[in-house]
Amino acid sequence: MDHPAFVAVSVEELRPLVAQAVLAPSSHNTQPWAWQLREGMVKLFADRTRALPVNDPDDRELAISCAAALLNLRLAAAASALVCDVTLRPDPHDADCLASVALQHASLERSDGDRADAALSAAIALRRTYRKRFAPRTVAQEVTAALAAAAQQEGAWLELLASESARHAAAALVAEGDALQWANPSWRRELAAWMHPRRRGDGLAVPALALPLAQAVVRSFDMGHGVGAKDQQLADASPVLAVLGTEHDRERDWLAAGQALQRVLLTACARGLQASYLNQPVQIAVLRPKLQQLIGRSGHAQLLLRIGYPQEALPATPRRALADVVEAV
Repeated sequence: MDHPAFVAVSVEELRPLVAQAVLAPSSHNTQPWAWQLREGMVKLFADRTRALPVNDPDDRELAISCAAALLNLRLAAAASALVCDVTLRPDPHDADCLASVALQHASLERSDGDRADAALSAAIALRRTYRKRFAPRTVAQEVTAALAAAAQQEGAWLELLASESARHAAAALVAEGDALQWANPSWRRELAAWMHPRRRGDGLAVPALALPLAQAVVRSFDMGHGVGAKDQQLADASPVLAVLGTEHDRERDWLAAGQALQRVLLTACARGLQASYLNQPVQIAVLRPKLQQLIGRSGHAQLLLRIGYPQEALPATPRRALADVVEAV
């Protein structure tokens, strides 16, 4: 029996997929991605002009952020009943081209995985980075098991810090990381440079009138101990504290980690949870192996997540205009 012919997807049909993709989280809300569209094809590029050389000297988190956007694109394609074929690092001569995604219409029966991805796409617009205290409510074991399975589906792992001693030790590493970062004037200058008014559509949103003072304070004062104490409390009080990691620590592993991260975040969001990051122990090289030791397994910690039930709804983080990140060829 002959199968129905595949039909290529037009550029105009691809734009809404990218509009969903760019709702992914990124370090300092830098949104370090660029997209190239042509009929039936989307290419994802790293925009290294938006890199964080102090906070992320190897572009590890940049790759993770771009890969999180790639997962959004895959889910949005599933929701549009499109067949999606992803190739990572398709051009060995172009280090900035992280992925190419071939997309086609098809009338073949959809798999259970396609239907699950289509359903999960509904969480894309609802996901938030929730930096406040979570509600004092336990997350059920079957939910944390689903989060771990989501990470595994993308070739990564998610390990919960279950014991009180491990949680306290991780919280202490977060505070130590805060102290080390804030003591670095270059790190503070980079942070201040990404504090923008909300209308800019990127960066860490600060009210326009307060922006000059806020930037001056961040550049000038080492607030590491105060910030560290607050973050340590957030870590200790989080219903779930978990490390997302990979077996190796190469760019392909970072791309796997980013897709796993987004699948975990959306799986959590679909169950009423939100998350935020306490990545200081991963960003500071001397602390990263200490975090890895806490989970008692081989591999490389990529992110430290806190997960729980939000106590209030938050507005969406600002995003750049689609025209600023998309090129049609």
